[in-house]
Formats: sequence, structure tokens, C-alpha cells
Amino acid sequence: MDRKMLARGRKSQKEVKEGAHTMLHIETQKKRRPLDQREGPTRTMTETTKTHVILLACGSFNPITKGHIQMFERARDYLHKTGRFIVIGGIVSPVHDSYGKQGLVSSRHRLIMCQLAVQNSDWIRVDPWECYQDTWQTTCSVLEHHRDLMKRVTGCILSNVNTPSMTPVVGQPQNETPQPIYQNSNVSSKPTADENANLGTVMRYEEIELRILLLCGSDLLESFCIPGLWNEADMEVIVGDFGIVVVPRDAADTDRIMNHSSILRKYKNNIMVVKDDVNHPMSVVSSTKSRLALQHGDGHVVDYLSQPVIDYILKSQLYINASG
Repeated sequence: MDRKMLARGRKSQKEVKEGAHTMLHIETQKKRRPLDQREGPTRTMTETTKTHVILLACGSFNPITKGHIQMFERARDYLHKTGRFIVIGGIVSPVHDSYGKQGLVSSRHRLIMCQLAVQNSDWIRVDPWECYQDTWQTTCSVLEHHRDLMKRVTGCILSNVNTPSMTPVVGQPQNETPQPIYQNSNVSSKPTADENANLGTVMRYEEIELRILLLCGSDLLESFCIPGLWNEADMEVIVGDFGIVVVPRDAADTDRIMNHSSILRKYKNNIMVVKDDVNHPMSVVSSTKSRLALQHGDGHVVDYLSQPVIDYILKSQLYINASG
């Protein structure tokens, strides 16, 4: 794993116009299920008392695989089952071209492939902000960018899992129609009159606790334990201020990994490990395996990549003659 990618320790330099960011309607605008039909032990929790979550995944996505999409789905299912969280959106943030990894295709291609991979999702979207910057960005700066964007757009309280902020964030005036949050541009989600009635005037965006959590595999979590690889100040922000949702790969021992890092131990309550099927078929899918399958004409590539992504790769002649 490339040290430059993992160390991601610089501040962002500029922001893309907010108009470039399409938003996903907050799940609380949808018709609500009766309390007795909800999952998890805390059935008496209302939509407003649960923590609303946006999952952010950074990476090369070279190319984006079915495993990446399943990582989002598994994380959302797990968080919902806890009864404490509502996942209202997912963000795929491909790395800048200047990352410099061997075999990394242009962000123009990677953004298109990512968009094709999520085109049928009503809650996951692709964000081009990282790719549009002048140079490579850090994981910390990407998280901070989306946090600041959410504060401006929604006025939500963004806080730590264990120590919710009690300081209101100045948001939209209450007599204005709230802007929808993180809507996939491919899906029409204009709220109906009934859905707007459910939102009403009682629940305001300022009353919702919203968190942006870093979504990753256990390999990235393990990289935190490599001395000197990550900026410790960035680790404190990523794990302490934001939090991580880890989807284990290849039956990784996440408890052992966390015990090897003082920062991970310190903020272990901010690290949520998805505990579902350890033998999930998507756990072994990777971009590396996908590229090798493409180069060797291996038919198993259909198990790794969605058909629209495969079609685009073949049409654009990507990875076919590449190495690694």
C-alpha cells in the first residue's frame, strides 16, 4: 500500500462550487415506519434522536468494484441494526491524479466508472471535489471539507459520537425551504406532499445530530499501526473527531489491530466494526484482482465489477495492457 496515499496529511486548498454538489434527501423526510417495526433494541428512539450519518469512502477506485458498493451497503445495514443511527447518504471520493500510484488511470475515467457503479443507488453518490483540486488531498482534509459543507448547507449539529456538541450551528432561516442533502443526481427524489407533512415544522435541521464517518476496510485500519506512516495529528482528527466504520476483509482480526495503536485504543469507541457474515463473498473482491482479471481475459471479472463498468473499461481500453 502506497505511503503517500495513506499518509494523506495536507489541508485542502480550495472548494468546488457548492452548486456542483448534488444532495440526497434526508431520510427523515420519508414516510416513517411504526416504532414496533424498527430494528434493534432501542425502538423508542425517534428519527430525530438517532444520529444521522453520511458514510465517506476515500480511495483510488481503480476501478470501483462490487466490493466497494457492498462495503457501503453492509455498513449501512449494520448501523441501522444498532438502533442508534440512520445513514442518510454515502459518498465515493476518488483520489487525485497526482497520487501517482502505478497503473492509476485518469480521474476522468475513474469518476465515470464510479458514477456508473452507483447509478442505481438512491443514497450513494460520487463526489469529484478531491479530483478537482490542484493537487492530492489528505483523508483528513476531505473529511473536513464535507463537514464544513454540511454545516453551511444544512446548519446541522456535527459532533463526536460520544460527546455530542451542544453548540448550535447557525443554519438556514426557518422560513426557507431546507435544501435536500446528498441526493444522487441519477435518482428523482422530489418529496411528496405527504413526505413534507411528515417533516413538518417541529423537526428542524438544527435539531438533528449529523456525523460524517470514514468508511474503510480493515487494511486501512491496520495502516494506522505502521510507525510514521500517518500524521498523528491527522489520526486524532480522523478517529477522535469524526470516527470510522470498518468493514473487515479476509476475516481480519480488528481487535488485534486496534490494540497495536495507542490512538486506536484511545478512541476505540469511535471505531465501529461491521460484524456480519465474515465469509461474505465480496470480502475478497479488490481492484487489484479486477485489473488482473481484465488483463488475463478472466471471465470472473463479472463477479468483481458491474456490467456498466466492464463495458466502459472495454470501450475505453483501460487496464487491458496495464501492469499491476
